[in-house]
Amino acid sequence: MTEAVLDQTENATRSRHSEAPLTVHPLSAHIGARIDGVDLRAPLPAAEVAAIRAALLKWKVVFFRDQHLSHEQHIAFARQFGAPTVGHPVFGHVDGFPELYSVGKHRKANRFEGQAVQRPWTGWHTDVTAAVNPPAASILRGVVIPPYGGDTQWTNLVAAYQALSEPLRGIVDGLRGVHRFTPPAGASATDEFARAVRSRALVSEHPLVRVHPETGERALYVSPSFLKHLSGFAPRESQQLLELLWEHVVRSEFTVRFKWEPGSIAFWDNRATAHLAPTDIFDLDFDRQLYRITLVGDVPVGV
Repeated sequence: MTEAVLDQTENATRSRHSEAPLTVHPLSAHIGARIDGVDLRAPLPAAEVAAIRAALLKWKVVFFRDQHLSHEQHIAFARQFGAPTVGHPVFGHVDGFPELYSVGKHRKANRFEGQAVQRPWTGWHTDVTAAVNPPAASILRGVVIPPYGGDTQWTNLVAAYQALSEPLRGIVDGLRGVHRFTPPAGASATDEFARAVRSRALVSEHPLVRVHPETGERALYVSPSFLKHLSGFAPRESQQLLELLWEHVVRSEFTVRFKWEPGSIAFWDNRATAHLAPTDIFDLDFDRQLYRITLVGDVPVGV
């Protein structure tokens, strides 16, 4: 691209942004905000990158509407906030786009028989906490969206920590837990998903309370889907305490629910949130296709 064309593109971008200044609209008391007045298809001015980052750190997940990005534009947007990881450490990536993970209605992770016992925290998780350095953030883009159903929920793990009693905070501050990426209940030995997970096992130990590297906030780092037991505890002790904490972090006042539309984007801080993917879509005949990018994170640090 010539210098003249670059100048024209930058001028058009500045003009576009000056017409509709970026605004942040909180969606609940503790988590979630919608950001308007920004076009994510083009490189963002430094001030807008900073504003989006500040909103992300404050509200933990931010949402954008009417952002019909290509795969290339999705990747370019993500790179303004960090280095993308490979699409998924176990299930790979979209052909030709190693940064992208396809979140389709019938992706491998959903193909298993049987049904696990359902509890209030079932399905809630923080992305890939079984990795040594779990992703810092995730950016999910909606492409094919059902006319109803398929909402995603997020919870604020910082607010959940702060709501614990002082004696319990004193206990959990010093604990560590083992995170493991395992096949879901009901997966058979011949299941393709189960075989993939077993061939690329991820197991890590992390602090139960994570100190956020940018804000210094303490988050209750207890991903229900991946945290399997507390280090040094008897099995019964571990299970009782974890179930108490899992039930606590998904309390409704810590959460926000997002209704997807084509062109919607959700950008969340994976260090301070857990989220719940929808299951009602399997009771509908509509297709659903999203694409996710995760950003390289650091090794969690405890209190």
